[in-house]
Amino acid sequence: MFLFDAHLDLSMNALEWNRDLTQELNTIREREKNMTDKPDRGLGVVSFPEMRRANIGMCVGTQIARFVKPDSLIPGWNSQAQAWAQTQGQIAWYNAMEEAGEIVQIRDFPALKKHLALWQNAESTENLPIGYILSLEGADSLISLKNLEIAYNYGLRAVGPAHYGPGVYAYGTDADQPLSQKGKDLLKAMDALNIILDATHLCDTAFWEAMEIYTGPVWASHNLTRTIVPHNRQFSDEMIMELVGRKAVIGMAFDAWMMVPGWIRGKSTPQSTGVKIEHIVQHIDHICQLAGNTNHVGIGSDLDGAYGKEQSPGDLESIADLQTIPGLLRKRGYAEKDIEQIMWSNWVDFLERAWS
Repeated sequence: MFLFDAHLDLSMNALEWNRDLTQELNTIREREKNMTDKPDRGLGVVSFPEMRRANIGMCVGTQIARFVKPDSLIPGWNSQAQAWAQTQGQIAWYNAMEEAGEIVQIRDFPALKKHLALWQNAESTENLPIGYILSLEGADSLISLKNLEIAYNYGLRAVGPAHYGPGVYAYGTDADQPLSQKGKDLLKAMDALNIILDATHLCDTAFWEAMEIYTGPVWASHNLTRTIVPHNRQFSDEMIMELVGRKAVIGMAFDAWMMVPGWIRGKSTPQSTGVKIEHIVQHIDHICQLAGNTNHVGIGSDLDGAYGKEQSPGDLESIADLQTIPGLLRKRGYAEKDIEQIMWSNWVDFLERAWS
């Protein structure tokens, strides 16, 4: 089945992890086998060939670069200018991958429809370019609103104002503060440009303020449910219903600690917790039961989002294993149309509304 993955940190893997995503997964892992600088070395699950095996013809590819103050416990760049420069390097990589025929940027709905037809009508997708929509995860790298306009002109179509901890525009996971004036101004500027607001990572206070201020299209590219796994990174039922009311789609993330309760960072493993791909169906079903339909769930895997197999479902060897989801949903009683919605068409329908 065709698959639209709404959150992949492709350029971060290329520039910060120094992974050549054009290579086979085994080649990438072999090159990292003696490296110890990051806990997921040799355990990555994403590459372009593997994405094609997963039939991921469309994705949301991110830029990401955090600004941090001197006392921060979270890694990041020491100035917004450095963070901006990092995102510009990421854009250069996306451009190089386009020139190589690996990917193609999607900026509007006619281009999306054309690309979707290419994949769905092709006899073989082995050598087709993967479509990507450009998103910014955490807005710290935007030195001013002028940078937002520059980014829009090179294709930026979605922005998540926050990531982890304190941010220039909004506080995120494991922090909580009202939106700053800069954050409010950013939302208004995004509204004017019709840039999608990604509600993922917004702290609770900022989430509710953003819902009051922002009138444009809202999605949550990679988020799960607080009822199943209690943590401020997850959405409460009230947040989910707010997003349902906004006709949003919520992408299911495959970071193991978000999927099952009781995960202890640095200690738990997929084997010790028994986390498997099927656990995502619990989160899917919870949202569908709240909404009363399947219109608001998609896939936003966040695979290789600074973790690998050590923090993924135990039965996931590569991103291609996302293709087990349709079978799991059938076992749960989901109809084929509902499964197609979850796997790809909810995102397409959302973008048709957002970009009309």
